[in-house]
Amino acid sequence: MLQKLREKTSGWIATVILGLLIIPFAFVGIEQYLGQRTDSSVARIDAPPKWWPSAPSWWPVSVFWQHETVTVEEFRSRFEQERQRQRAQQGEAFDARAFESVDNKRAILDTLIDARVQQIAAQRHGLVVSDAMVRKTIQEVPGFQVDGKFNYERYKLALASLVPPQSERQFEQTVREDLQRSMLAMGVGTSNFVTSAEMDRLVRLMGETRDVSLLMLPAPAADTAAVSAAEIQQWYDSHASQFRAPETVSIEFVEVNSATLPVPAAADEATLRQRYEQEKNRFVEAEQRLASHILVRVEEGADAAAQKAAQEKAARLAAQAKAPGADFAALARANSDDTGSQAGGGDLGWVSKGMMVGPFEDALFAMQAGQVSDPVKSDFGWHVIQLREVKAGAQETFEQARETLAREQAEADRERVSSELTSRLVDLTLKNPSSLAPAARELNLPLQKLGPFSRANAQGIAANPAVQRVAFSEDAIQDGTISDPIEIAPGHSVVIRVTAHEPERAQPLAQVREQVIAAVRADRAAKAARKDAEALLAQVRQGTTLDAIATSRQLPPPQTIPGVPRGAPIPDAAVSEAIFALPAPAAGKVAAGQATMPDGRIVLFTVNKVSPGDVAAMPAPQREMLLQQIAQIGGGNDAQALIADLRKRVKVAVVEQNL
Repeated sequence: MLQKLREKTSGWIATVILGLLIIPFAFVGIEQYLGQRTDSSVARIDAPPKWWPSAPSWWPVSVFWQHETVTVEEFRSRFEQERQRQRAQQGEAFDARAFESVDNKRAILDTLIDARVQQIAAQRHGLVVSDAMVRKTIQEVPGFQVDGKFNYERYKLALASLVPPQSERQFEQTVREDLQRSMLAMGVGTSNFVTSAEMDRLVRLMGETRDVSLLMLPAPAADTAAVSAAEIQQWYDSHASQFRAPETVSIEFVEVNSATLPVPAAADEATLRQRYEQEKNRFVEAEQRLASHILVRVEEGADAAAQKAAQEKAARLAAQAKAPGADFAALARANSDDTGSQAGGGDLGWVSKGMMVGPFEDALFAMQAGQVSDPVKSDFGWHVIQLREVKAGAQETFEQARETLAREQAEADRERVSSELTSRLVDLTLKNPSSLAPAARELNLPLQKLGPFSRANAQGIAANPAVQRVAFSEDAIQDGTISDPIEIAPGHSVVIRVTAHEPERAQPLAQVREQVIAAVRADRAAKAARKDAEALLAQVRQGTTLDAIATSRQLPPPQTIPGVPRGAPIPDAAVSEAIFALPAPAAGKVAAGQATMPDGRIVLFTVNKVSPGDVAAMPAPQREMLLQQIAQIGGGNDAQALIADLRKRVKVAVVEQNL
């Protein structure tokens, strides 16, 4: 058979057929095959050549395109950095499951793609980052500074703690690339400006007030008409998202709470005395010193001459203060630059260690009562210090500290019992991770149950964010195993196991029929109220006054409010927004409108007068600050528009399976 097959496939016809099959495979199949095996990117960015921006992407022109990738390693590194940042920022509220969502991954990937696109544009425009700029940027990072100055040891330690750790060369390259890709957008962003005419118009709009009249219409009348089966079905189909049951879980749990555990026996005298001896230093009243000072301030960045002049002035004041019969308080009132103590003759009150800056404290606690110091230099300038009185520290006796010791020992004993019980609970659950009942029986703790509950209606311990994160996690739902201890509060923890789970789902019409009928009736009532309001509004626009409408409908008279400022929630934010959305009325006329309150009531209103803001009334510093803020906002918008435009000029392909 093999021989026959060989004979049949050795002719020229077979050769031609094989050749025709190989050609498409070579151009398509092999490329895809190799791409699937070697693709380690999450996104590919293809940019046309600089000299041909509209170049097609097909071969052979595609060889001139620039090809960039965002690798899996880059994405994972940024993803973990963002995870750490959000966890530190949100604390207990951090939702690990939501963070792992596809939408969040795409958002983080988009930031990497935007950065790469900016880098391509920066390179093509010849933007270069100098070594000096890199050094300056690194030295200005607060995390690398000690006392406001760059610290090389802190810098090395910070690089070693990064995830993953980076060498100095790697970090410098990262900074260089970040600076390069941000230069273009930053240059566009900082070039934004606001003209004087634009500022005047903005001030007039921001300060605008309006005189208005408001007529509150009664709440919509209840709709009691029958709702047909067709209406019910149509509403249910078109509002399906409103009738979905939320995801729910049921849990069993064992709780360890030091507050409800049996109270441990009170500590005996020997235990309390031993604790007192071990912590004796805690029961010492700190030494205090009554001090005054004269400050000769030296401004930050002062030159050598100014610093020397300040030192010489402090030396003269110190000599005067040490002279027999000198009045230190009078010298301080006349010469001190410390506005906080100057009026009080330099009095600082009783000072204990840790209250003052280092050089000042060192000098003060080295002095004897009644002494005046030589000038002492600190970050604020030169100090001349007077020590008026010393109050020595005193040791509390055991009897004085006994109540505190007994209370703290009782708390420590309760925490110890709680910790030991939690440890035993964990050990027992490890032996049987699929059921809490055996561990609860062994420890004589109640096995409690909760649920089903959703994230929105959870009560008791299930309302705790940490418990919810575990209860709704995929691991807990799929495995059904017992959780690690979850801390509710100090000395209070639980272990839980998910016993049942229902995913979010559509509720059948039969189950929500009454809700649908109520929604249809509420919608019909709201539509009828809007139709009535529109008819009344038409009358107002034709000349009928709000007073006349109120009289005809037997409603309270309209309320007239002069000078309503923009943004004032009068009577509600939605109404205020509608008031200021109307064009200003013509001279001698009113502008009429309507707005719906959160409770469904409708407000008819007229704008009777518009008063623009007074440009001259805004102080110059406030105007300058506002101008800068508006320019920054505009610059940010310009930068985002630039990035969006750059994205349009490249082709981006996301490798979803690598996210």
